[in-house]
Amino acid sequence: MHMKYGAHCYLFTERWSDDQLHLLDQAKELGLQMFELAVGDDVPFDQRRTRDRAAALGLDLLVSPGGAWPLACDLSSDEPADRARGLAWHKHQVDVAAESGAVAYAGAIYGHPGVVKRRRPPGDEYRWTAEGLHLLGEYAARRQVVIVLEPMSHFRTHLVNTPDQLMRLLGLADHDNLRVLFDTYHAVTEIRSYAAALRTLQTRLFALHACENDRGVPGGGLIPWPEIFAVLHEIGFNGYIGLEGYNTALGDFASRRGMFQDVCPDGRAFVRDGLAFLRRVETAGDMVAASPQAQAGSLQEGV
Repeated sequence: MHMKYGAHCYLFTERWSDDQLHLLDQAKELGLQMFELAVGDDVPFDQRRTRDRAAALGLDLLVSPGGAWPLACDLSSDEPADRARGLAWHKHQVDVAAESGAVAYAGAIYGHPGVVKRRRPPGDEYRWTAEGLHLLGEYAARRQVVIVLEPMSHFRTHLVNTPDQLMRLLGLADHDNLRVLFDTYHAVTEIRSYAAALRTLQTRLFALHACENDRGVPGGGLIPWPEIFAVLHEIGFNGYIGLEGYNTALGDFASRRGMFQDVCPDGRAFVRDGLAFLRRVETAGDMVAASPQAQAGSLQEGV
C-alpha cells in the first residue's frame, strides 16, 4: 500500500500565481508527491507553466475552488438559474484543472462553503443537487479530471456534513467519476467514529485532508490518527493524504479565512513536522498489519 502525501498551497501563499511556481520545487524538496492549488475568479495563472513544472518534478496536482466563487454559482440553490450558473462555473474550473494537468477537482462542490440555510431542507434539494453533480461528473470525465466531494462541518454547509449524507448524494448523482475527500478537521464535529466514517466512504475514497482538530499540525490533538491509519490499511487505501491549513504569518490572510489561532506561522515547518508524524503513524500501522498476530487474525476471519 502506497499513500501519497501532499500539501495545500495555502500553507505557503494566499494566492497561486506564476510567481509561486517555486513552491512546487519546495514541495518536492519536502518529500511530497502531491500539491493542491486553490483556483477561482481572482486566481489568474498560466496553466501550462504550472502543468509543465509539476510534471518535470513528478508532482501530482489537485485543484480546489478556494478563490473567488460567486454566491450565485451554486449547484444546490433553490433557483434553477443559479444552479445553471453553478454548473457553468464549475465546468470552467474543471477546464482550469485539466489545462493545469491536475488529476482532480475537489471540494464542497455540491453547494457553496459558507452558505448555511437554517431550515428544514426541501424534499427535492438533494435531487436537484445530484442532477448537477451528474452533469459535472460527466463533463469532467471527458476532460480526464476526477470530481472529488468533501463533507464539511455544519458551520460551513447545511448540505453534506456526514459520510452517510455524502454517500446518499453520490447514489442519487449516479456517476463513476464522483469520488470523496475526507477532512479530519471538518469531521470532528460531525461524527463519533472515524473508523466507521472511513469504512462508510471506502468504495469512493480518493483523498484525505490531514489536519488536527484546531487545524494545526497533525499530532497531539483530538484526532485519532492510529485509528484512522488502521482503517486506511484495512481498506487498502492508496490515495492522497494532503496537509491543509492557512499560513498565519501572511498578514490577516488566515483571519479572513476564519483561522484566528497562530497554528501555521511557517508552512515548511508545518509540512515537515506533519509529514514526519503521519509517516510514523503509517509505519506503525504497517508493522501491526504485518505482525503474526494480525495475520493469524486475518486467517481466522477467513475460516
